[in-house]
Amino acid sequence: MNDSYLLLWLEAPLQSWGHDSRFGRRDSLDFPTKSGVFGLLCCARGAGGEQTEWLRYWAGRDLQVRAYVCQDSHGQPSERLPLLRDFHMVGSGYDDQDPWASLLIPKTNAGKKAVGGGTKMTYRYYLQDMAYAVALQGPKDDLQVLADALVDPVWDLYLGRKNCVPTEFIAQGVYPDALTAFTAADGLAASKGRVGIFRVLQGEHEGEVLTLNDVPVQFGENKKYRDRRVTIQNVG
Repeated sequence: MNDSYLLLWLEAPLQSWGHDSRFGRRDSLDFPTKSGVFGLLCCARGAGGEQTEWLRYWAGRDLQVRAYVCQDSHGQPSERLPLLRDFHMVGSGYDDQDPWASLLIPKTNAGKKAVGGGTKMTYRYYLQDMAYAVALQGPKDDLQVLADALVDPVWDLYLGRKNCVPTEFIAQGVYPDALTAFTAADGLAASKGRVGIFRVLQGEHEGEVLTLNDVPVQFGENKKYRDRRVTIQNVG
């Protein structure tokens, strides 16, 4: 397949890429998921709802990731910051007799009070001070449409959660192949004093192989996903 690659640069003080989270504990994978990247692109396009046709078109495309951290005074990767854990109380302090305030109190599917009260405790985890280069494969013209949408997005863009605001322009150009895209990413990283520490390849290669349930088949209220295999390789 003679497709091009769109280079995305994902950098922020906080990022969170949910993979196997539950309501009370919202973990983050160590790198952007395919579903998270596609969700970001849908925000840029202003595309809500199930998006099944659009997802079917892009689901099988190659998606590669390279992770960058700040370098120390010797030009080596600095020690990574640990995951940040944020504690939340959801639905606390609202008057259940007030019809508007009552909407903010968690309820059962039937709309009744939750067992044990309406207040719920959640723990949310965030990656700190990371940057990622993401290369998405596709036809050049289609990728340029996505790049243009990222430059002038319909909806706000965020890196996994709405409090994870990017600190750099996300769209970094369309390139003829992944190697050229990541060469450009390495140059951008060097200008920021960052160095690569690992990369994520789609499929099974030499390295640590994982199975992720992160290929979106359907967005919207009833989300559906399927599995893919990825390989993590150290770089540098």
